[in-house]
Amino acid sequence: MPREVYFYDPPDRFVAGTVGLPGRRTFFLQASKSGRTTSVALEKAQVSALAQRIDELLDEVVRRSGGTSDVPAVAPADLSDTAPLDAPIEEEFRVGTMALAWDAESERMVVEAQALVELDADSDEDLAAAEEALLQDDENGPPMLRVRLTGQMARAFAKRANDVVNAGRPPCPLCSLPLDPEGHVCPRQNGYRRGE
Repeated sequence: MPREVYFYDPPDRFVAGTVGLPGRRTFFLQASKSGRTTSVALEKAQVSALAQRIDELLDEVVRRSGGTSDVPAVAPADLSDTAPLDAPIEEEFRVGTMALAWDAESERMVVEAQALVELDADSDEDLAAAEEALLQDDENGPPMLRVRLTGQMARAFAKRANDVVNAGRPPCPLCSLPLDPEGHVCPRQNGYRRGE
């Protein structure tokens, strides 16, 4: 079966968002253009890592260009997007691996999110070979979301993604673990329940 690639170049909208209450949220990447919307689920840590890597890559582009690139140092205020995810949210797949690249010729950030695939291997060498095969742009590979963004759109995406990640449960002031609405068992208090 041929690989399904959800391609947006550029999207009208590309955002990270959540569904559910803090502590029980499901994270999504959502791209849309001309009435077509693609939503893929991923972990909070993946959203955080993606936002961090996008900012780092854009900072490197600015540094290497000596400030002559069209990449802003911070997210443009006019591209701020605080709207919820577009409904209905239909998960196309759960993200396993992600990749980033900067296309210097067109000055576009390329973001790829590939579906999670279960690998069955008998040895570390077999596992390494299977992982390498997944990274190839094989026509029979797992589904993929591929988005090409301007520098401005990429900065705006990273800012919103960081805001979404940080909008979860507040940290415990003693141990920094997330606080549930009913409190939590704090390891710094020898297991006693800390209420708020």
